[in-house]
Amino acid sequence: MAQKKRMLGLLGFIGAGVMAIGLAGCASGDGADAGGDSGGDGDLISVGFVAVGPEGAWREANEKNIQSTFTEDAGYDLKYAPATNLDQKSQIDAFTSFVDEGVDVILLSATEASGWEDSLKRAQEAEIPVVLLDRGIEPDDPSLYVTRIAPDNIVVAEAVGEWAVSEFPDGANYIVLEGPAGVGVVNERNEGWDAAVDGSALVKVAAQTANWSAEEGKSVTETLLKANGNDIQLIFAQNDEMGLGAAQAVEEAGLTPGVDVQIATIDGTRSAMEALAAGQLSFVHEYNPLFGDTALDVVAKALEGADVESYIIVPSTAFDSAEAAESVLADRQY
Repeated sequence: MAQKKRMLGLLGFIGAGVMAIGLAGCASGDGADAGGDSGGDGDLISVGFVAVGPEGAWREANEKNIQSTFTEDAGYDLKYAPATNLDQKSQIDAFTSFVDEGVDVILLSATEASGWEDSLKRAQEAEIPVVLLDRGIEPDDPSLYVTRIAPDNIVVAEAVGEWAVSEFPDGANYIVLEGPAGVGVVNERNEGWDAAVDGSALVKVAAQTANWSAEEGKSVTETLLKANGNDIQLIFAQNDEMGLGAAQAVEEAGLTPGVDVQIATIDGTRSAMEALAAGQLSFVHEYNPLFGDTALDVVAKALEGADVESYIIVPSTAFDSAEAAESVLADRQY
């Protein structure tokens, strides 16, 4: 497994006080060993979080988890910078500001996969480690960042595709509701799904973006159902919101979700699990958003110059029945 060792020269960009607090205290997850002066603003490790911002229940859960993990009590000063209307330029501007400010670490959840090389090279020159959260970059150059922390989109989508093939051994017409064009997650989920259904009896009728939105998922599904005379037996929605919107469209078309049309989604939010329990969805693969503790551990290791794997996969679970959904609903955090 590929690994990279980052010897960051901490004295050059953090300072002796942060080094003493951050490495002695934060690497262990608390400030108990930091000494009597711990807790002051000057002792905190500064983390710039270049975030996506409002984009549905999964994103909200993920970003809240990061914010609740990188706290002052843990020894961090987290600077949260969500994108403006999912605009990449606003993210690049925030990233540049963090580099100019001289933060100790940058966490990046990119709205778009491409266009990050110059920003990452600038951070590298400033000896500021960058950790990718959720989304990867294209072209992928692991020398420009510490690691990527995320569930494996290809594996997750492949599992959805394998379920679909087993569910329809004699074939079915299907449509795909995709996230925004240009996002690496979309490409990865298409790759995994296509690998699983290739050579099967499933027939792709259409694939169209619905921008992660329930409203657009509904309207796109309505259009595609009408265009194909309601002759659609399967819908793969690349996130829960689009799948929930598709379920509404199916019902309004006089069809029954889970009977006439099977709907599979990715994310595993509470709303989707409730819909699976109610039979409106047929298959939901979790895309676990709760990896703040993993990010905390990675940041501590990066600041120490320790070895970090170039891709840390977050375990995620598949749910293929109402009973499976009901078994986790009581404890669902998002």
